[in-house]
Amino acid sequence: MTHQSNTTQPTGGQHPNALSPTFLILATLFCVCLIVSNLMEIKTFSLGPLTLTAGVTVFPISYIISDCIVEIYGFRRARFVIWLGFAMNLLVCLLLQLGLWIPGDSSWHHQQAMQIMFGAVPRIVAASFTAFLCGSMVNAYVMSRMKAARRGDTRGFSARAIISTVFGEATDSCLFFPIAFGGVFPLSVILSLIATQTLLKTAYEIIVLPLTLRVVHHLRRIERNGPIARDLM
Repeated sequence: MTHQSNTTQPTGGQHPNALSPTFLILATLFCVCLIVSNLMEIKTFSLGPLTLTAGVTVFPISYIISDCIVEIYGFRRARFVIWLGFAMNLLVCLLLQLGLWIPGDSSWHHQQAMQIMFGAVPRIVAASFTAFLCGSMVNAYVMSRMKAARRGDTRGFSARAIISTVFGEATDSCLFFPIAFGGVFPLSVILSLIATQTLLKTAYEIIVLPLTLRVVHHLRRIERNGPIARDLM
C-alpha cells in the first residue's frame, strides 16, 4: 500500500519560508549602512549653525531600507533584519576591540590613532545600541500597524514612511542623547539635540522619498507573491 504524505509541497519546489535573493541584498545593505554609520560617528561637520556627526549622512538609509522591508515582506522579516543588524554591529565592535588589544610590533606606531578611531567609550556604545534597537523596532512596528489598519492596501506608503520615521527617530534620539550625555551636557542642550536630530533625519527621508517610492514599486514587481505587512507576531 502506497503511503501518501499529507504535506503539501510549495509550487516550484521552494520552501514557503525561503528568503529571496532580493531580501538578502536588502538585509546586507541594512547591516552595512548601520555599521558604517557607527564607524563614521568619530567625525563631525558643520551644517550652518549646527554641528553634526558624519554618521547622520548614512544612518537614515537604514530606516529607509527598513521601511521597504516592512512594506514588502512584513514586520517579522523587518524584526529579523533589525536583530541581525544589531548582532553584526556588536560583532564588529568586539572584533575591533580584539584588534586594539593585540600588541603591535616595534614597527607599529599608530596604536593611539587606532584607539581614537575604534576605541569607543562603552557608554556611547551602549547608548547607540539601545537607541538603534528600540528606534528601529518602533519604526518598523508603526509602519506595519499603519499598513495593517488599511488591510494591506499598498497605497499611502509615503505617509507610512514619514510617520513611522518620526516615531522611530524620536525614540532613537530620546534614548541616545540622555544615555550618552546625561550629566555631561545641560538638559537644554540634550533636548535641542533630540529635536534637531529627529527633524533632520525625518527631512532626509522626505527628500529621498521619490527614490524610496521607486525602489518599493520595483520591489513589488520582483516580489509579487511576497507577504504583506500583516504578520505582526
